[in-house]
Amino acid sequence: MSSPAVLPISNPQPAATGGVASAAGSAQPPPPIATPALRAFVNHLSSSLNHGLSQRRPWAELVDRTAFSKPESLSDAALRVRKNYSYFRVNYLAVVAAVLAFSLVTNPVSLFFLAGLLAAWLFLYLFRPADSPLVLFGRTYSDRETLGVLIVLSVVVIFLTSVGSVLISALLAGVAVVCVHGAFRVPEDLFLDEQESPSTGFLSFLGGAASNAAAAAAAPAVASRV
Repeated sequence: MSSPAVLPISNPQPAATGGVASAAGSAQPPPPIATPALRAFVNHLSSSLNHGLSQRRPWAELVDRTAFSKPESLSDAALRVRKNYSYFRVNYLAVVAAVLAFSLVTNPVSLFFLAGLLAAWLFLYLFRPADSPLVLFGRTYSDRETLGVLIVLSVVVIFLTSVGSVLISALLAGVAVVCVHGAFRVPEDLFLDEQESPSTGFLSFLGGAASNAAAAAAAPAVASRV
């Protein structure tokens, strides 16, 4: 009697296993676009903004009609503006920011140009990794060339378009509103906290915290390009 036929059995080859592993490894999701410097800047900016807004005075005090009167002289008006700003500085800066935002929203072209300019500075220079050169249209640009192009682009956008006029007009309008309110608001019923100095709060956030955050976040990238 003849023995039954033996069916061939194929064993998986190590090369195939390695190929599957390499394919699985190549299918891993790409790293996030946001750089650590950008994330640190956004986190610091958010925490500084929350700290500044926590020192906001009640809006009811700002619009209390019983506390308004005509100043006796220009010196009295200037003194009122200085005292009211020390007390309502967060509210005043919020008003200026609201006027600026309203002006940009009502001018979408200027908003588009300004947003594009800020995005170009952030992602093409400040928070771009130093080991990733900028490549556009098949040409590689050095850091000096990128910086020069961004400076020229900023001058063109701010001074040769409507962006500059919109920003200046909005800032002047916001400052005028603040000065008029500060001149007619009687500050005798307002008292600053003893532990709080006039130079702290939301103004320090604008002048110091944001700039420190930007400098600390962008310093490694900028230093590597110099």
